[in-house]
Amino acid sequence: MFVILGASGKVGRSTIQTLRARGAPVRAVLRESSNSADLVGLGCEIGLADLRDAAAMKKAMDGAKAVQVICPPNPQAKDAAGEMAETIDAITGALAEVRPDAVLAISDYGAEVSQGTGVTMAFHYLEAQLCRLSSAVTFVRSAEHMQNWSRFIRSAAETGVLPSLHQPVTKIFPTVSAPDVGRIAGELLLVSHTAPTPRIVHVEGPRRYSVLDVAAALSKIVGREIVPRAIPESDWIPALTRGGAGPSYATLIYELFLAHNAGRIDVEPGVGEVRFGQTELSEVFTRLLGTAAA
Repeated sequence: MFVILGASGKVGRSTIQTLRARGAPVRAVLRESSNSADLVGLGCEIGLADLRDAAAMKKAMDGAKAVQVICPPNPQAKDAAGEMAETIDAITGALAEVRPDAVLAISDYGAEVSQGTGVTMAFHYLEAQLCRLSSAVTFVRSAEHMQNWSRFIRSAAETGVLPSLHQPVTKIFPTVSAPDVGRIAGELLLVSHTAPTPRIVHVEGPRRYSVLDVAAALSKIVGREIVPRAIPESDWIPALTRGGAGPSYATLIYELFLAHNAGRIDVEPGVGEVRFGQTELSEVFTRLLGTAAA
């Protein structure tokens, strides 16, 4: 049995589709049953558990051969880092009791860095905690998700200006479509992991982009010139809070982009392997704008 946490998210759902396409048994773990209908249609068992409830997580993982772990942040949390740490502790506590053969964790580029990376510090903590388990552990370190641009592209299409925390706008950075991360994770779960643990797999898209490239891709889709604009550092947190992030999460994102722009968020040199998704940024934007228009 493959147990997938965060089954309603883009990564988890893609992993499930990959596993079910191969006929693998899947238990999809959700916080509430309202998102379960299509997963049942895919042939999944459903487990219900809040990720911070260790007892419920243990029950949801019962009988698992392998578990896929994800730790989504809560952008509105009063203490976003603290809440993520609580989630990680609950998940790893449950895993220590269930003892599946394998654990695959969706982690982050830069997770090896021990300080000064904002929200990515949670993934540093996640990896450290999972390394204590007796299970074979794989870390799928994901580049920034292309879908994160959904915060900006609709307003950019209307105003002709694309704001960016990536600076300078000519700097090339790794990014990947979230479903590609899930598909690659599913493929890794289907292969027995016999190498020394932890196994580290970095995942990014078919090529790297600059913000100039992002603006050019969006320009072609919407049929008007989109100009990238670097947001002054002093405006980062106000811009993030205006976009719906709480002050705690906004501060973590601020710290992350300081590290990103300093070149500290990338493939860990000489460690693990790199796999590449197939989805281009223009495909993601086309879908996002189509959804927004609908």
